[in-house]
Amino acid sequence: MESQTAQANSPQAVNAATIAEALRRTAQNHPDTVAVRTVDDATTWTWSELMTRSDALAAGLHRLGVRHGDTVALMLTNRPEYHLADLATVTCGATPFSIYNTYPAGQVAHLLNDARAKVIVTEQCFLATVQEAAAQAPAITHVIVVDAHGDDAPGGTLSLAAVMADSDPSFDVLASVAAIGPDDLVTLIYTSGTTGPPKGVQITHANVMAAASSVAEVLTLPAGAKVISWLPAAHIAERMAHHYIPTVFAGTVTDCPNPREIAGFLPQVHPNWFFAVPRVWEKLKAGLEAMLAAQEPAARAPLEQAMAASLQRVRLLQKGEPVPADLEERVAAADAQIFSNLRTMLGLDELLAVNVGAAPVATDVLEFFHALGIEVAELWGMSETCGAGACNRPGAVRIGSVGPPSPGTEVKLGEDGELLVRAAYVMPGYRENPEKTAEALDSDGWLHTGDIATIDDDGYIRIVDRKKELIINSAGKNMSPANIEAALKSGGPIIGQACVIGDARPYNTALIVLDPDYAPVWAAQNGLADVPVSELAQRPEVIAAVQAAVDVANDHLARVEQIKRFTVLGEEWAPGGDELTPTMKLKRKPIGEKYAAAIEQMYD
Repeated sequence: MESQTAQANSPQAVNAATIAEALRRTAQNHPDTVAVRTVDDATTWTWSELMTRSDALAAGLHRLGVRHGDTVALMLTNRPEYHLADLATVTCGATPFSIYNTYPAGQVAHLLNDARAKVIVTEQCFLATVQEAAAQAPAITHVIVVDAHGDDAPGGTLSLAAVMADSDPSFDVLASVAAIGPDDLVTLIYTSGTTGPPKGVQITHANVMAAASSVAEVLTLPAGAKVISWLPAAHIAERMAHHYIPTVFAGTVTDCPNPREIAGFLPQVHPNWFFAVPRVWEKLKAGLEAMLAAQEPAARAPLEQAMAASLQRVRLLQKGEPVPADLEERVAAADAQIFSNLRTMLGLDELLAVNVGAAPVATDVLEFFHALGIEVAELWGMSETCGAGACNRPGAVRIGSVGPPSPGTEVKLGEDGELLVRAAYVMPGYRENPEKTAEALDSDGWLHTGDIATIDDDGYIRIVDRKKELIINSAGKNMSPANIEAALKSGGPIIGQACVIGDARPYNTALIVLDPDYAPVWAAQNGLADVPVSELAQRPEVIAAVQAAVDVANDHLARVEQIKRFTVLGEEWAPGGDELTPTMKLKRKPIGEKYAAAIEQMYD
């Protein structure tokens, strides 16, 4: 057992000036706490073991020529070696950055050249893409493959084990860590490029430590707090929530290499903090509702009554109205007999905090989980703010808002309603892009976020939409397409993606993509098991099911926002493809160009 006296006398990681120093403090204070693991425990490293491995790899990278201020690229799935390679690079005083695994060689080469990466760390499944990209990036000197064994690395590459074994004996790890300053770059986050080429957001050690300090004021995460690493490592939410925060607070990270399997990981891990994008919550809700619908009427009735009572309680609380004593008693009984078992089944029974972000989420989805006793809280952040900015606090969630500003954050609204933010976690600028930096950061240090927002009297922030994406119809009415799209996706599980069209138009229409997981199940249940998705989209039964979901959405929308016509597309929109960024944001301009004929037909 760790000595509490030793911990009390040791400097706390949250007060460190750099992530490199935070790692050493965490390893000193919590040496035997598990740092990273695979779900089957085939790989399990404690914080002391992770630091030892990181030091060895740092010495190996130093022998390869990696020095203070260099950059190292990572193209990896969520696996223990990702955390190892990142922290080892930081220990060298260099800057690691991650590349989306869906990027083709040309895009990978662009990032390698923009960052002037010296080394790239990858795994065999991405090696062909990496080698093609590296051939176009003159600064790359070495390719390291983490899942190659010993000296069996593919030609022209090095295995991770070989690099760690061939360390530079002259490398002084303590001197290297001491030489790292708070203003040195800890990573680059390349924006996913909805409106143009990705920009390299420069994140410093000081930025990350300021964001970690802000988290510490909102949420108490004990050593060993469980999180799941499952989002793309190139996304700021993944880096902060499942890499930097655990490093600072001695969390335990379970790696989920396939994001499609996250729902299956939850009951195996029972995380203490869980962050997910809206689509995950929408799918969990749809799955639970499908399970409820499959019950016999006699078994379903008490479940529906319990849910109705709990939803009533949630809505009263959100309005600030008193909850009748008999309603409290009924919900408490339902929680003990029903909801607690559902939380355990989902793996969401040990939560200290649970969040959703990156896109709007429909109110009914949030109310549903609150009724189950899972207090899903919206938050807001950007790559440029280390993912921090605003967050609903546990016990004080206002559904529909992203909460008040994070501790240490100044916010105000511009003349046009744009949200402006100033804080120690705001980036110093975009990599070698002074023009874009000047557009984002004014001379007083305010970050112009590009989000239109409102702020109520209690400081709670509500995001309307991206400034550049607001729809202004032909009658001059301003609307948020993202909020309409959220309503559509919550209207029925058969809708996987939706893109609303309506700018300068007389009414709103939508391009709709069937949910790739739910549509085959629905098809099998409706005698269409062998029909391919491309044909399903044209079947009248499917059109009717989509129409029913659109009708549900329209009931929750103002008349001017409602969808008058839609087109179901017989294809899937994949992250990183023509229609979606790797973080599943819509590429509206390319979508408009690609489906121009279908769009015009809806206005014909």
